[in-house]
Amino acid sequence: MTKTPDSAVRAHIDQHRAAFLDDLAAWLRIPSVSADPARAGEVRRSAEWLAERLRATGFPVAEVWETGAGAEEPGAAGGGLPAVYAEWPSGDPDAPTVLVYGHHDVQPAAREDGWATDPFEPVVADGRMYARGAADDKGQVFFHTLGVRAHLAATGRTAPAVNLKLLIEGEEESGSPNFADLVRRRADRLACDAVIVSDTGMWAEDTPTVCTGMRGLADCQVDLYGPDQDIHSGSFGGAVPNPATEAARLAAALHDADRRVAVPGFYDGVVELTDRERELFAELPFDEERWLGTARSHGVLGEAGYTTLERIWARPTAEVNGIWGGYTGPGGKTVVPSSAHLKLSFRLVAGQEVEKVREAVRAWVAAQLPDGIRHEITFPGATRPCLTPLDHPALQSVVRSMGRSFGKEVRFTREGGSGPAADLQDVLGAPVLFLGISVPSDGWHSVNEKVELDLLLKGVETSAYLWGDLAETWTPGEDAR
Repeated sequence: MTKTPDSAVRAHIDQHRAAFLDDLAAWLRIPSVSADPARAGEVRRSAEWLAERLRATGFPVAEVWETGAGAEEPGAAGGGLPAVYAEWPSGDPDAPTVLVYGHHDVQPAAREDGWATDPFEPVVADGRMYARGAADDKGQVFFHTLGVRAHLAATGRTAPAVNLKLLIEGEEESGSPNFADLVRRRADRLACDAVIVSDTGMWAEDTPTVCTGMRGLADCQVDLYGPDQDIHSGSFGGAVPNPATEAARLAAALHDADRRVAVPGFYDGVVELTDRERELFAELPFDEERWLGTARSHGVLGEAGYTTLERIWARPTAEVNGIWGGYTGPGGKTVVPSSAHLKLSFRLVAGQEVEKVREAVRAWVAAQLPDGIRHEITFPGATRPCLTPLDHPALQSVVRSMGRSFGKEVRFTREGGSGPAADLQDVLGAPVLFLGISVPSDGWHSVNEKVELDLLLKGVETSAYLWGDLAETWTPGEDAR
C-alpha cells in the first residue's frame, strides 16, 4: 500500500493551523441553537457560512438543503432548519464513495448558565478552545476541511482518493425531526459505500478509540384511567382499581429479579456480544468509582452477568423516566385518583426491531392491567440501533488512520446513547463508521464546552490519512454489510 507521507501531512497541518483555528472560531461565533425559534436565522446563517467555506476548501458542490414540510418544492424554505450538502468527486472510476455526517446546530448556552466566558465568543487557553459547539459538533465537522487539503497536498492529487460527500445536519440537537425524511428524499444524491459519523468521542486523551455502534431508542407514555374523577378513598378505596397503584405495579414489573427486561419478546433478535468484544471492553482502563462520580450515583445496578460497560454499550435496557398521578400537593388528600401516567424508554441494540419492541410493550402493558383501568400508549419517533462488525475492512481503515495519527494502539468502544446514524444506514444501505476525537472532559451540552486543540489536529491528520487508506485497501461489495 502506498502511504500518504506522514511528514507531508503534518507539515501542511502545521502551516495552516492558525488559519484553520481562526475559521473555526468564526463559525463558533454563530449561535446556531436549533431549539430556540428566535435563532432559526442564526442556524441558517451557520449553514450558509459552512457551504461557502466548503466551496473555498475546494468542494465543487456545496449546497444548503431545506428540510421539513414543503421543502421538496423548488425555492421553498420548508418548515425545518437547513442542512448542508457537499461533494467532491475523485475522478477515479473505481474509487469508493464516502459520506461524512455531522451537525452544525448547537445546544442552548448563556453566560448566566455558569459559563466562565461568553459561550459564543471562542477563547483559547491552555491548549483548549472554549465555545459552544467547539466539540459538539462544529469542531469535529470542521477538521475534515483541513484534513482533505492535507491529503491533497501530501499526495499531489487534485481531488480526493474517494468520492467525498458531506451531509451536515441543522437539527440534531432538537432530535432530528426532519432528518429521516431528508435522507429518503435525497437518497440518490447521498448514495455511498460507507458513512463516516464525526459526532462522537474517544475514551480519553491517552487512549484513542473508535466507536463501533450506537444503541437505538424507543420511548412511550402510558396513560392510565380509572374513575371518571378523583373519588373518596374511604368510601371507595379497596373496592375499585387505583390508576396510581397500577402505574407503580407496571413500573415494578418492568424488570425481573436479575434486572432483565420482563417484557416478553423484548430480547428477540438481540445480537449478543462476542467473546472478543467482551475482551476488548475489559482492556479499557475503566475506573468504576470515578464513573459513579460522573454519574452522581451511589452504586451500580443492572442486568446480571454483564459488566457496567457492557450494560451501557451493548445491552438493551428499559427505564422509568417519570411516573406521576393523584395528589402531590402539601398535606394529605385522601383520594383514589382518576388517572396516572408513566414515561418509559427502551434502549435497543443490533438485531432488535423498533416496531416489534413497540408491539411487545403494548401487549405487555395490556396484560398487566386489571379490568376497570383504561389505558393509552403513545410512541413518538424512534431511533434504530447500528453496529459495524470489528472485522469490517472500512472500519479497519479508520483504525489504521487513527493509529498513524496518534502513534498508539486504537481500542474499541460503543455509544450507549442514540443518534440519527441508523437512518443513514437503513436508507442508504451503507455501513456506519465513527470517527471522533472529543473526550469526556469536553463538556458536551454543559457549561464551558471546549475542545483539546492537539486532539482536534489529530482528527485533521486522521482524516488526511483515511481517504487514501480506504481507496487503496477496500473494494465495496466484497464485504458483508
